[in-house]
Amino acid sequence: MRRGSSVDLILGATILIWAFNVTVTKYVLTHGFQPLAYGALRYAVATVLAVVVAYVLERSLRVGGRRALIYIGLAAGLLLINQICFVYALKLTTATTVSLIMGTTPIFAAIVSSVLGVDRLTGAFWVATAIGFAGVALVALGSGGNLSSDLGGDVLALTLSASWACYSVLIAPLMRRYSPYRISAVVLCVMLLPFLAISSVQLGDQDYGSLRPLVWFCLAYAIVGPLFLTNLLWFTAVHRVGAARATLFANIQPFVAAVFAYVILSEHLHWLQVVGGLTILVGILLERRWRQPVVPVE
Repeated sequence: MRRGSSVDLILGATILIWAFNVTVTKYVLTHGFQPLAYGALRYAVATVLAVVVAYVLERSLRVGGRRALIYIGLAAGLLLINQICFVYALKLTTATTVSLIMGTTPIFAAIVSSVLGVDRLTGAFWVATAIGFAGVALVALGSGGNLSSDLGGDVLALTLSASWACYSVLIAPLMRRYSPYRISAVVLCVMLLPFLAISSVQLGDQDYGSLRPLVWFCLAYAIVGPLFLTNLLWFTAVHRVGAARATLFANIQPFVAAVFAYVILSEHLHWLQVVGGLTILVGILLERRWRQPVVPVE
């Protein structure tokens, strides 16, 4: 098999696993698991797996330097916000709505990159941004017929996208000094302690005995697939073909996730949500076309 074809298969598998996780999480949250209890258990096990893999591969989790430690602390805080928004957005609104709104992540990432001086935003970019957020409004309208319907879930889904964009941009400088496995393990360790503290009440109140076997299977999938296996697949692909090409695949994840939610959960898909999802995709494509990277001065 040619190198390009094998990498495409790796990227395709990664996107499918990530996309399916939205449907899996929605199912779990509607069949007995409390949001924070689910999220905390998932990340507790994932952190152990990440630490073991990183230590086996590198024999150290050491990260030095004041700036690196500050970045790790900020990244852990953003990941914590991201995961709280993820479970509660899915608790409050449909998996289809959350999936489509997640399509705005590249737009948020471009804005954050501009603030940090990585990209230069033009007037054309703001046109693309306006198009993308018009798509969000259409998705919100389609979810219940008016902008106030499921508004809490819609706002949390937007915060989910924004926090992941900030996390991704912030962690990039660390990846230039350390492997993704070491950084992931360290960030997860720092994030886990406050996550467990915030989730302690729900962890104690959760009725574990009443959960169906399928719910436990879904939890296992959500740990091994989206948090563990895809981490290995994604960074393998990025190493082979670069982040730019890999990110092109990642842009379709929200729309694949929406299809999974529609087919498996039988969620109602309003025509406004279809138009809104396509509008968000147009905004993403225009944003990428009109972005102007800052050329470093040598």
